[in-house]
Amino acid sequence: MHTLLISSEELKNHYTDPNWVVVDCRFSLADTEAGRRAYSQAHIPSARYAHLDEQLSGTVVPGKTGRHPLPAVRDLEALFSAWGIGAQTQVVAYDDMGGAMAARLWWLLRWLGHDAVAVLDGGYPDWVARGLPTEATAPTPHPARFEAQLQAQCWMNSADVRAVLGHPEYLVVDSRAPERFRGEVEPIDPVAGHIPGAANLPHFSNIGADGHFLPIPLLQQKLEALLAGRHPERTIFYCGSGVTAAHNVLAMEIAGLHGAKIYAGSWSEWITNPANPVEQGG
Repeated sequence: MHTLLISSEELKNHYTDPNWVVVDCRFSLADTEAGRRAYSQAHIPSARYAHLDEQLSGTVVPGKTGRHPLPAVRDLEALFSAWGIGAQTQVVAYDDMGGAMAARLWWLLRWLGHDAVAVLDGGYPDWVARGLPTEATAPTPHPARFEAQLQAQCWMNSADVRAVLGHPEYLVVDSRAPERFRGEVEPIDPVAGHIPGAANLPHFSNIGADGHFLPIPLLQQKLEALLAGRHPERTIFYCGSGVTAAHNVLAMEIAGLHGAKIYAGSWSEWITNPANPVEQGG
């Protein structure tokens, strides 16, 4: 069972296996159809396509939810069943952003109790660079039966986050770029800044120049410094909408620091409530 990362060399030996499902998660916030267009041009053979807005997020309610709320459990059960994911299926998710989008699917499956899911290290660029096969044809999956076993401890809502703000044993971590964390720029959401007291760990700092996750010792070193003695289970990651925060949770798991949570609504939900405090600066 692969539960964290998988290499292109390992995947090439299994992507045709009947009990493996590969999912293309390429997506761009700036052009929400870019990933689907790229998939239609070429993808890993037999890969399904997952659209972040349409399939990996729930319905946005203006003024109440963030930009990418969690999907309804029944909707994910139907989606994963249609893709052919059953209890014993190995799932591999990939993108072209160092795992920033693929980690969302990784986390959603774990949230529903399916641990046999891994992110392709290096993603689609690594697969192509190795000269491995691609195709443009979408597969016709054989449906399976996916039954969720909800892991409620994986996430927190805004009330949960407010309850631990300022508590010395808890750590809230913003996964966005430093300039967005500080509130110097805000290209997406109507309010700039961060949750008061939060630390900042940009999700892309988990990736090296080669597009792969940093070696485990380096991840351990930087994440243990971030925790500063706190328990991983008392660490809460958020980002703009709850998507790239999963990348930091994945990095924690790779480093052997288990149990970190996601504030699923993240910044775009936090600011819908005027009573929630906002902080700017470093």
